[in-house]
Amino acid sequence: MDLFDLYLEEDCPYEDETTELLGIKGNGRLRIMSREHGVAACMEELAVFYRKKGLEITSHVRDGNEFNPHDVIFEARGDLRQLFKLWRISQTFLSIVCSIAATTRLYVETARKVNKDVIIATSRKTHPGMRKFELKAVRAGGGDHHRNSLSDSILITQNHLGIVEDLNSIKAVRRIEIEPRNEEEALKYAKIADLMLLDHLSAENLQRIIPVLREKNPSIRIAVGGISVQDIPSYAALVDIIVISAPYYAPPLDLTARISRT
Repeated sequence: MDLFDLYLEEDCPYEDETTELLGIKGNGRLRIMSREHGVAACMEELAVFYRKKGLEITSHVRDGNEFNPHDVIFEARGDLRQLFKLWRISQTFLSIVCSIAATTRLYVETARKVNKDVIIATSRKTHPGMRKFELKAVRAGGGDHHRNSLSDSILITQNHLGIVEDLNSIKAVRRIEIEPRNEEEALKYAKIADLMLLDHLSAENLQRIIPVLREKNPSIRIAVGGISVQDIPSYAALVDIIVISAPYYAPPLDLTARISRT
């Protein structure tokens, strides 16, 4: 099932009782507008769903483009009954994904004022059923993905290290990322790690340990996680990648919708 069909099934499992009672028929126009600045995301995916429902998309902001208060960010025409069924889930959906894109853009711009090459990458701590769209929203905001899923990369976490006694014999086609429990493990596994995720370390400790890791493995890339948004500038100068989940939990944008007859 299309995820939008799932959202619609949840919000309107049978019929729209209000439009039925009022006997609404004919064609109309839906306009979704923003009350604040944002960055467009997942517009085309929503447009495809509208077209499946027999509606015409007259305009929408392109993914990655910014919009301002009072801008119309999505507009559709067609059967009024369909428009009344879709407007609330559409407005809510866009308020979430456009906020994720806008927040990601803010973090990327903040980090690159310090280090133009640093990558802001989000974790896989997405909301259930929303990963496909939330990951696309991060990309629209200029960020990247640390991991899409358990199946696309290798990350040996602190929990794995508590179970497996030693890693020095492992080999893999895919890059090996290690999240050590302490500095001793970071130094021990520096030579076999393609990427080292240093979690919850202070910027001062990173300044001290990163040169040692790169001496042991000149090609190693360094990521940091578990930091606050306010600390992004302090870490951006030191690492290659900042892993963060905060964009997923940004407050939804304030959007509104208007339906009129045509």
